[in-house]
Amino acid sequence: MEKLSIEDMAVFCKRKGFVYPNSELYGGFSGFWDFGHLGVELKNNIKSEWWKYHVQQREDIVGIDGSIITHPKVWQASGHVENFEDIMLKCSKCRQEIRADHFIEDKLKTNVEGSNVNEMNDIIKKNKLKCPKCSSDFEKIEQFNLMFKTSVGPKEDSSSIAYLRPETAQLIFADFKLVADNARLKLPFGIAQIGKGFRNEISPRDFLFRCREFEMMEVEYFAHPEKADKCPFIDEAMEEELSFLTAEMQKKKQKPVRMKIKDALKKKIISEWHAYWLAAEQKWFTGLGAKQENFRVRQHLKKEKSHYALDTWDLEYNFPFGWKELQGIANRTDFDLKRHIKFSGSDLSIFDEETRKKIVPYVVAEPSQGVERAFLVFMFDSYFYDKKRENVVLKLHPKLAPVKVGVFPLVNKLDNEAKKLYDSLKKDFNCIFDRSGSIGRRYARADEIGIPYCITIDFDTLKDKAVTVRNRDDTKQVRIPIKDLRETIRKLINNP
Repeated sequence: MEKLSIEDMAVFCKRKGFVYPNSELYGGFSGFWDFGHLGVELKNNIKSEWWKYHVQQREDIVGIDGSIITHPKVWQASGHVENFEDIMLKCSKCRQEIRADHFIEDKLKTNVEGSNVNEMNDIIKKNKLKCPKCSSDFEKIEQFNLMFKTSVGPKEDSSSIAYLRPETAQLIFADFKLVADNARLKLPFGIAQIGKGFRNEISPRDFLFRCREFEMMEVEYFAHPEKADKCPFIDEAMEEELSFLTAEMQKKKQKPVRMKIKDALKKKIISEWHAYWLAAEQKWFTGLGAKQENFRVRQHLKKEKSHYALDTWDLEYNFPFGWKELQGIANRTDFDLKRHIKFSGSDLSIFDEETRKKIVPYVVAEPSQGVERAFLVFMFDSYFYDKKRENVVLKLHPKLAPVKVGVFPLVNKLDNEAKKLYDSLKKDFNCIFDRSGSIGRRYARADEIGIPYCITIDFDTLKDKAVTVRNRDDTKQVRIPIKDLRETIRKLINNP
C-alpha cells in the first residue's frame, strides 16, 4: 500500500469524525483543531493508557494536575521569558511571516535546528533564498517569543501580564516540595502530569504534528545527584532493542544502528537513565500496536540542546514527512529547581535518609510526549486498506479503539433482542448499535472506525441464547453464549 500522506490522514480523520479544523465555519483558525466524537474517545484512551503505564502501575511515580495560567515569575525563573524563542523570517514586500528553520529545511533538505540568527542569515544569503509567496527578499531575521500573553484581573497593564503555559514541566517544579512531602516519596521518584500547553507557533503545519494548542503527557524523574549515573531499573531494559543515532554518528553522516540496550551501554554511547526511559517509552508504543520499525532514538547535537539540558535524546517516528521528534527525554540536572530556589527564595531541597543530608535532586530524565503526536502514530500504524474487503481497516489496539463493540441485528425483526443486549453491554463498554444497511456494509463501517469486535444477533440467538462475534483484523467469527459475552469481550480487549 502506498504510504499515506499527512494530508490524506487529515482528510480521513475529518471524514470519519476523529478530528475537525477548528472554527471551519469561519474559514478555520491555523494551528487549532477540534476532536470529534471518535477522536475524543481515542485521545482519552491514549491518555488513560499512558497514565496507567507511567503512574498507576508504578510505585515510584505520582501525578498532579497543575493550572494552565500561573504566576509570571514561574516563566522568568524557568528561562522561558528570555529563551523560549524561534527565529522568524518576514518578507519585505508581502509581509508573510515564516519560521526560519522549517523554511530552510524544506528548501535545502538540511537540519538547521539550533542554529542562531547570524547562522540563519548567512544560509539565507548564501543560498539566495526568497519569499515563497512573492519571491522578494526577506527583512532582517527576528527572534520571536512563542508564549501566549494574557491579562489577569480587570486592569490591562504590565502588572497584569500572565502567560498560557508553554509546557507542563514548570508546574511540577513549582509544586515539587509539596508533592514530595505529601506523597512521602523517596529518591529516585517521578511526578507526572497530563495537560494543555500553548505555543504561538510562527507557522503551524502538518496537521496535528505542530499546533498552537496541544496536550502533553510528561514525567519529571528525580534522582540523587551523586547517583545520577546509575539507574536501579536498568536490568529490566537490557534486552530491549532500539535503533540508535548518536550525535557522533550524525556528524559522520552515518545511518542508525539497531542494538540491544546492554550493547549500547557497553559502548558507552548512552547513559543508563536515558537508555531505560527510551526503551520504556518505545515499549509503551509497541505494546499498544505501534510498529517498532518506525521508531529510532536520536541524540541532540550540541547546538540543538535546550538551555537547561545536559543531554537530550528524542524518540523519533518515521512520519510521512520524515523522521521527527515524537518524544523528547532531557537530563535537566538541577537547573529548574535551583532557578526556582533563586527566584522564589524558597527552600526546595529534600532530606535524603540514606546520606542524612539535604539535597537538590537532579532531573535525570524527562519523558515528554505530545498527545496529538501519539494520536498520529497510532492512526498511521493502524491504517490499512484491505483490497479483499475493499475498505479501510483501522487496526487500533482494542484498548485504544474509540468504540469497543458494535451490536447488529441481522434483520430489523431482531431489533428488540439486539437493543436489549446493547443496553446491557454499554454499561461496561463503549458500544454502538447499527441496524442500517446490509450486515456486510455494517462490518465495513465498523472496520473503518476501528471497532475490534462486532456482535450479530440472528434467528438462532432466539433458540441457543448465543451470538456471533466477528474479529475486525482477521474477520473470523465465533459463537459465544450471551452469558459469557461480557467476560469474553473483556479478555479480548485486554489480551487481543
